[in-house]
Formats: sequence, structure tokens, C-alpha cells
Amino acid sequence: MSTMQADWPKAGPIDLAIHDLPHASSTTEWWYFNGQLTLTDGRELSLFVSFFRIVKGRDAVTKQLQHAASVTWAISDRDGKRYLASSLVDRDAPRLGLEKLKRGEGTRDERLRRAIREILERDKVPYPDQLFATDPFVSTSRLELDYDGSQLLKQEDGSYLLKGYSDRHRAGFELTFTPQMAAVRHGDDGVVKGVSGEDMFYYFIPRCAVTGSLTLDGTASPVKQGLGWYDHEFGGHRDEMESHAATKNRDVAWLWCALQCDDGTSLSAYSMVDLKNDRASLGKRLLVVTETGRDEALDLGFTEHGIWTSTRTFNKYPSAFSISSEQANLQVEVTADFADQEFVTLISKPAFWEGSVSFEGTLNGKAICGRGYVERSGFVTVETLDDFFGAVGEEVRKSVEAIVPIKPEYEPLRDLIASKKHDDYMRGIELSQLTRTLCEPVRLITDRGGKSWRSYAALACCDVVGGDSRNFVKWLAMPELMHVGSLMVDDVQDKSVIRRGGPTSHLLYGESLAINSGTACYFMGQKLLIGPKLSDREKLAIYDHYFQALRAGHAGQALDIDGVDFMMPEVVATGDGVLLEERILAIHRLKTAIPAASLARMGAVGGGATEAQIEGLGSFFESVGLAFQIIDDVLNLRGFKGDLKSRGEDIMHGKVTLPVAKAMAKLELADRTWLWETIASKPQDLETVHAVIAKIESVGGIDACSEQATALVEEAWTLLDPLVEDSLPKMMLRAFGWYVLDRHY
Repeated sequence: MSTMQADWPKAGPIDLAIHDLPHASSTTEWWYFNGQLTLTDGRELSLFVSFFRIVKGRDAVTKQLQHAASVTWAISDRDGKRYLASSLVDRDAPRLGLEKLKRGEGTRDERLRRAIREILERDKVPYPDQLFATDPFVSTSRLELDYDGSQLLKQEDGSYLLKGYSDRHRAGFELTFTPQMAAVRHGDDGVVKGVSGEDMFYYFIPRCAVTGSLTLDGTASPVKQGLGWYDHEFGGHRDEMESHAATKNRDVAWLWCALQCDDGTSLSAYSMVDLKNDRASLGKRLLVVTETGRDEALDLGFTEHGIWTSTRTFNKYPSAFSISSEQANLQVEVTADFADQEFVTLISKPAFWEGSVSFEGTLNGKAICGRGYVERSGFVTVETLDDFFGAVGEEVRKSVEAIVPIKPEYEPLRDLIASKKHDDYMRGIELSQLTRTLCEPVRLITDRGGKSWRSYAALACCDVVGGDSRNFVKWLAMPELMHVGSLMVDDVQDKSVIRRGGPTSHLLYGESLAINSGTACYFMGQKLLIGPKLSDREKLAIYDHYFQALRAGHAGQALDIDGVDFMMPEVVATGDGVLLEERILAIHRLKTAIPAASLARMGAVGGGATEAQIEGLGSFFESVGLAFQIIDDVLNLRGFKGDLKSRGEDIMHGKVTLPVAKAMAKLELADRTWLWETIASKPQDLETVHAVIAKIESVGGIDACSEQATALVEEAWTLLDPLVEDSLPKMMLRAFGWYVLDRHY
């Protein structure tokens, strides 16, 4: 049963002069607008704007309610397929965020929670969220909001003036929404349920004329024609919040749409679900609004199509929907104007999809079509770093698939080995033979999936310096191909039989083809290096970093093949493991750390970084790469999660790793002699292998490695931290450093 508050609208028409104003009884309130605009130069754009006001507590002295404010807006450039988003939040947001973390809200990945906390404790928020520079102004006598320059003003003629601008995007708006019809109540005579089960009041005006101007790339352009939508929702009365405490452990997600038909009909629909309870419905409703009134239906159905993956958060979103209602005799197909309309903000874990759409279908047997907006929030597919890198891996494999085809198709194969300009290079080639001998050995390994952090490095480093990694999304394949090429050749050199859970490439295709295909991997990504909007200087720098990675990797492989066995007699005799450690770390640095650092520098160059930022990110990823290999040595002795590799495999191969070097510096001569002689014998029985591990553990050799890896990452982060602004990509990089240290596989 709903609870109507004293300051909510009574029966009959809604008096906007009263109810557009903030409501004293409500803990949550927002004013929302969207618009479909055609500029005088013919460009078509869309935008949405939301002003929020939420109770955050009481003044300790006056006992007056205090509110937190925020404003979000985004412009969808339908022609240029650009999404320019802005999120401004209350100056008290860091404290409120810390309180949420203490209550256990937000991400459940502890490393991400630590990274968020680290930023909030500095009284900051991560970009793209930005703190207000000034206190927000809220009038109680008329609808007038000024949130640090983003403004909403109800004018004397009943129209709504909206203003906003982003210096970073050089984009903004100054628009007037003039209602063309009366306000419409949603839900049960205006009452709907909020995300915690609380009662909310919801009304909307689905038809507004929009005039004014929109600014893109620093230039304002007049609006030739515009159609807008206005929503206002408020509620969550403070006296009833305790009665809904039991619902706060819900994980609520929703899909909402506002559709404006060309014939003047408007459709508003929403569906809320509880993700913790197998997507149990928490309410759904469809309203069909015409000039003569409104009809509603409760048998609303949403079906999602066309899954799109963000390459910033790696969350998945549908790019199309089917909306149906037998009761309303409605069947509509809704399609996003472009898929990449993800709004990234930690306000909403850590992103939601709010975008401009088009639609067509039938209503009561009559064809309808038009434009609208869809909001999809709460359906997070990436909740932990394991989820994140799993999603990255999926996109890496798709990227490789696009470059290295295993179907004998002409153009993809031509682009792999030649070019459109030199089409004649394909003369006489049998396509099926080429895929079998060049592409299949590579895809055998890439399609099994691997650790995708190398591919993420370049994109993350582009974003963390303020660039846009979406311009370089094709780079995802490049690090994977470099790495897989080295693995394929390495497997031949080491006579390995298993790679990523299956037979090595050379076992199935022969050593000659495996070596050739593995070597070819180093060049397959070359065409990906030339991204958009890169100067000749930047292209040259990126090429230099790319080949630096290859040079270092091959040097490290040469040293690794030869090994450090020649040093062991002297180390055993003297107990001096310092130089031995240096030799082992040099191999790790060359094979893994420098390639990772090079990829990071490439991404930073693409993002327009300063030299200090490029080197800071390179040094951080060098340290992370080195730590990765040190932890690999640790896990080899302590065991990998899921028995991915046999515990003590390095000992069985007679390999001297960093824990062995550290143990040599702490053991007595007799134990040093026994340890090296046993490892050199390449023991295959588990009892002997476990005895070697126990001896290394007994003097803290393995713990010392873990401590060194941690120190490397923390020292590098201390240097990088002041060089880049606090942002979501920076937060991810911080958590990634801990992820490498904490990994168990």
C-alpha cells in the first residue's frame, strides 16, 4: 500500500508551479530531461541532463537536513558517433563514498575497494566524476538549481532553461524546454517503487519543444528543431526509510525507455529486477500517452539483442531491444543510434548505459516509429578483476580473430600479408594452404585464452593520461600476438608439450611451421600501430617502443635458454647469491618487464602523455612485469590455483629461479651443495621435489621473493601517482598492481 506524503500532488492535474520545486519530505529527488535535436547546419544530436538532490544527514547544530547534489549529462553526436559525458558531484562525495564502503556497498572486489578508498581518503573522486568547485544553489521558492554552473531554471512562461558546459570536452548546451502538453502521472496514480522499496512519486511531460544552442568542439550552433522529454521523481520519505531497511540488501537493476512516436504518441516503460533473487521482478509498467489521455499495461516484456562490450569498463550492454505487451497490443524494435553510449561514473557501479535510440513497430495494429532514450543501469557483468580480465580476454580473442583468419577469405588474408595497394602479391596463393600453414598454428594458442593484462596495458595507459583508448581498440590483438609468437618459439626450444591447457603448436603442426608462424606473429600487428590522429613524431615513438619490446624479449630468451647453471659452482662455494639474483632478474626484465613497459609507453604516447607520464607509466609496468615473473617463480613452488601447472615444475626441469638464488644466500655450505645437486639432477619424484621446496621455505627464500615483488610495485606506484590525475583508469591500474601480487594462477 502506497504512502502519499503531504507535499505530494493530490488527485487531479499536477500543479507544476508547486511540484516542480524540491520536496521537503523526500530523501531523493531528481529532474531529468532528454532531447532529440537537429542543428541549423543539419547535424543530428541528442542529449540528456539529470539534476539530483539526496539527503545526506543533518547539521549537528541546527538539526536541519543537509543534501548532496550532483548533475550528469551527455551529448550523443549521432553523426560522429561520439558520446561526450560529464558528471559533477557534491564536495562531500568522498566522505559519503567512504561511508558506503564501510557499509559494504559497491564493488565486492577487495583490491578495487582498496583503490577507491585510497582516492576517497585524499578527499578526491576519480575522473570522469569531478567535485563541485562551489556549493550548489537550490531555491525553495521556485525551480532554480545552480550546480557549479550547470543550471536548471523554471521561467515565467513555464518553460525550463538548462545550461551546462565541459571545458574538457569543449561541449555544452543552453536549451529551453517548453511543454507541449500537461504532466502525466506514472505508476499507480503517480506512485512507483524506488530501488530500496520506498515509495516515490513520478510524473513526466513527454512532449516539449526544444530551442537554444548546442556547443561541440568549442563552437555553439543553434537548434533548428528539437523535441524534448521531462521527468521529475521524488520520494523516499525519511520517516519510512527504516521500514525498508530489509530491502537494502537488494541488488536492483532497471531498464527504462522514453519513446516519442512520429504520430504524436509517447511511450514510457520501465522494468526493475532484483539481481540477487534470480532477476525477480520489482515492478514493470508501460504507459501509452496520446493527446486524449493515457493507457497502461503491466504485461511488459523486454528482450535484449546485439551485445556490445565496452573497452573502457569491459561491461556488456545490449544495443537493441524488443518491447512487447499483449495488453497494449504493442510490438516495438528499439535500436541504439550507436553502441558506445556508456556513461562511466562511480555513482553507478561503475557505469550505466544511457543513449539515444530509434524504433519502429506496431501499436494497436498501426505502424509506429520515432526516436527516444533508453537507460539501462545495474546490470553489471564485470564485478571483480577476474571478471574484468576474463572480459578483456574475450575481446582480445575477437581482435586476433579479425586479423588472423582461419577461414580462407581473400581480403583478410591479403591484409595480413600484403595490402590493397599491392594486391598482386596474392597472385598464385592457395588461400586454404595459407590459413593452414600460417594462421592455424597461431590461432591454436590464441583461441585458448591467456593472461590478457598485456593487452590491457596499452589501452589503460592511453586513458590514464587523458586520451581515448577507443581510438586504439584494435591494439588489443597486438600484445597478444607478440606474446603468443614468443610462446610458440619458446615451446619448440624447450621441447614443451603443453601450452594453455592443450598440445603445443609444434606437436600438431610440426616444428618448422610453428617457428615460422610464431616469428610471423611479431609482424602481424604492425598495421595496427598506426592509429588515428597520430603525428609523425608519435608514430615514430610508437614504432620505437614496439621494436624495443621485441629486441628485449629476444635478448631475454637467449639468456634464458643458456641459463645460469654456469654460475652455480661458485654460488654454492661462496654462498653469494647477489649476482645470481641479478642475472635471474635480468632475464625476467628482458622477457616480460620491458615488453610490458614498452606497451605501456605506446599507449601513453597514443594518449598524448607528457614525457614524465610516459616514463612513469613505463617504469610502473616494468615493475609490475618483473613482479609478475617473481610471483610466477613463487607460485611454481607453492602451487597454482586449479593445478594449472605442476607444483615444483621448475625443479623438475632443473631450473634455477629467484627463490633458489635467495635460499643460496642463507643456507650453510652442506645445504647449498645438496640443494644444487638435487635441482641439477632434475628430480621427477614428488617427495624429492617437495623436500627441495621445504628447504627453500625453511630460510624464507619464497617469502623474500613475495616481499621483493610487493616493494617493486609500491615503489613504482609512489613515483607514478603524482604524475596522473585520479581517475577510473588510474584506480584500475592501482588495483591491477595488487592483482598481480595476489594472483594464484
